[in-house]
Amino acid sequence: MPCKRLNICEYETHKLVRIQSVRLGSLKWTFNGVILMFICIVMFWNKEYQEHDYVVSSVTAKVKGVAMTSLPDVGDIVWDVVDYSGPSQGKNSFFVVTNVIVTKNQRQGKCPEVPPYGKVCWTDKDCVKGFWDQNSHGVQTGACVKFDVTQKTCEVSTWCPIETKKKPPKPALLASAENFTVLIKNNIRFPNFNFIRRNILPEMTDSYLKHCQFNRRTDPWCPIFRLGDIVLEARENFSEMAVEGGVIGIQIKWDCNLDGFLRNCLPKYSFRRLDEKESNRTLYPGLNFRFARYQTEKGVGERTLFKAFGIRFDVMVFGKAGKFSIIQLIIYIGSTLSYYALTTLFIDWLIGTSCFSKEARQNYSEKKVESVQDRQQCILCVSFVDENHIRVVKRSHRKSLQQVKPMSVHPFKVSIIVCLLYSVLLISARYLYKRHLGQPQALSRPSRPAWCLCGCCLPSTPPQEQLCCRMSRGRCITTSSLFEQLVLSRPLLEAVLLYREPLCELTEGEQWTTALRHCAYIQYITWRIGAPPRESLPVIPSCSVWRIREEYSSQDGEYTGMRPSRTTSPQSSPNT
Repeated sequence: MPCKRLNICEYETHKLVRIQSVRLGSLKWTFNGVILMFICIVMFWNKEYQEHDYVVSSVTAKVKGVAMTSLPDVGDIVWDVVDYSGPSQGKNSFFVVTNVIVTKNQRQGKCPEVPPYGKVCWTDKDCVKGFWDQNSHGVQTGACVKFDVTQKTCEVSTWCPIETKKKPPKPALLASAENFTVLIKNNIRFPNFNFIRRNILPEMTDSYLKHCQFNRRTDPWCPIFRLGDIVLEARENFSEMAVEGGVIGIQIKWDCNLDGFLRNCLPKYSFRRLDEKESNRTLYPGLNFRFARYQTEKGVGERTLFKAFGIRFDVMVFGKAGKFSIIQLIIYIGSTLSYYALTTLFIDWLIGTSCFSKEARQNYSEKKVESVQDRQQCILCVSFVDENHIRVVKRSHRKSLQQVKPMSVHPFKVSIIVCLLYSVLLISARYLYKRHLGQPQALSRPSRPAWCLCGCCLPSTPPQEQLCCRMSRGRCITTSSLFEQLVLSRPLLEAVLLYREPLCELTEGEQWTTALRHCAYIQYITWRIGAPPRESLPVIPSCSVWRIREEYSSQDGEYTGMRPSRTTSPQSSPNT
């Protein structure tokens, strides 16, 4: 079928390991509860269940107030909104004049340039007719004229007399501007929700607006602000700021919840200074501009030049609205499910630490992790008579198997049924074997290899066959009486073969000897290794292999040796 070839008709799922433990179970549910509580708190705090849209707004401002100042050589001047508002400062901004430098009765003519902008000269040759630069007050005429009793400067064509004052007067001439008020009208819209609102709230009446004034504690939503209160909210002093001017930011934040009975959409005002206020930290402190008032005196055009210092107020609007969305809720829940993996990671780490015994850690690891080896590797399992566990090692093509370090160690796993079976077979066969009993004797070997520690192994070329029955020098396992009874006993081997194949014929010959030899290999594996770990191949020590071959030898003396194929059952042998 095509779906079988493409794996379309197959389903894969994860394998779970369930550990029966009150301690781990309680720990798991505690961690899951903490994670659930964290997810819920974040969801409600940040309104993650809502779809959001950002504000689109427009701002207009209307300043009101009147002030009177007394200017030297000018007299008393009344300033209304037209005078102190100045020219437009751009979108969402308004300007209020707080201080001025006045140069009156200027006429078009010729006069000496003012130092340091004017070039100090000695003769007319030092001045260039028609020259000007960005710092000049006019165009040079080419004449060198007296500026004062001590110096001469180049004459320029300009509005005379030239402005000479550089520093604004202290205190500020329009310091009373702090009592001016401004009405800020802010219209907002959230396009995705088709929601429109303005900062003049629906419940505000005309009489309320005539008397209200913003106060953070008593009236935080009134759209009419006193300029002195705005500067004070920005933690500045209006009298000091009014001397050179500056920039104040008025921030309007809309944080709207459009969900049913929880609907709430009110402006929140905040204020801060935007420019550098310290004169000694910047080359051009404050904010100023120039404007003029023109008049005609005796048919000659004149003007009064004003260098105005003031405060610019920038209105900045930020906002976000949220409304419940089942899609956003599903996305949030799906994205936070991965947090529960932290419980598994923590408990797995806890099991791998010294909080649990070595046996428990190894048992859990065997149940949880199923190792699959690639075809280029061969995992072997060996047992030594002077150790009470099984070693799992990786096959080496250079080192002898005796010298390879273990990857892991495992306890013996022998099935109770197999033990009972062999006990019955051993008892039933013992009476036939009594004449062969006695203390077994180790066979002498002509030459012992370097890796042999029992003295009974024969040299072998393949590294995987270079294995002794011991890790330290001592008596060989082949000298044990149990080796004779469980591995070499012919009646027992015949009984095992008959148990497996009840109808086989006990006829002497090469085929029957081979079957007995293979059965002896399996008997050794069952006795010394039991059930080998998964994906591992049991290996019989060289001394035991040759002792079995001497008892049940091949007629031609040829043996295949160890075949590195994976064998996970003790019923099959790697040696032939």
